[in-house]
Amino acid sequence: MNFLKLLPMPFIKSMELARASGWRKPIILLATGFGLGLSPVASGTAGTLLGLPIMLGLAPLWAHPAFWAHPVFRAYSGSGVLMVQMIAALGLTLLAIPICDVAEKHFGRKDDGRIVADEFMTFPIGLLGLPLCPWVLALAFFTNRVFDVLKPFPAKGLQRLPGGLGIVVDDGVAALYSLLVNHAVYYLVLRYGVS
Repeated sequence: MNFLKLLPMPFIKSMELARASGWRKPIILLATGFGLGLSPVASGTAGTLLGLPIMLGLAPLWAHPAFWAHPVFRAYSGSGVLMVQMIAALGLTLLAIPICDVAEKHFGRKDDGRIVADEFMTFPIGLLGLPLCPWVLALAFFTNRVFDVLKPFPAKGLQRLPGGLGIVVDDGVAALYSLLVNHAVYYLVLRYGVS
């Protein structure tokens, strides 16, 4: 079945899917966040929204993976929860690199605004070790966007790296800054009982 027939024509034109070879079409669709990257305003923010359902899908890893976590993970991180979260976040980040690389070559521009896989696939980094309650998810979304826009050191310089690596690594660094702020805010909320 040709999935392009299911998509509206303007959608296809804006992603230039018609000129992509067969195996690249689903990658371009994923790289654009299934169309969220086509938003005329704040495409990165729109693309990051896809990080929320990804986190809900990963919720079992955040909640209680000890029933299946390997004993090696538990030896280094107690129940294995944080180790499994780190592996999942790193896996998504590494997977984003070739996806963004293919999309950048397809669109022919460095870090084309339609490419948002870097936004939603690095989003879980900002939630490592934190509970997935609504206010923490909202905080992580906000801080992720702030640091992605500000591009604090060394994110801005790393963005100049070639291909998918340059597209993804700056978002990974922004997510690490987000993680630090999220943990600080979470600690303050727990410490002072603000809810």
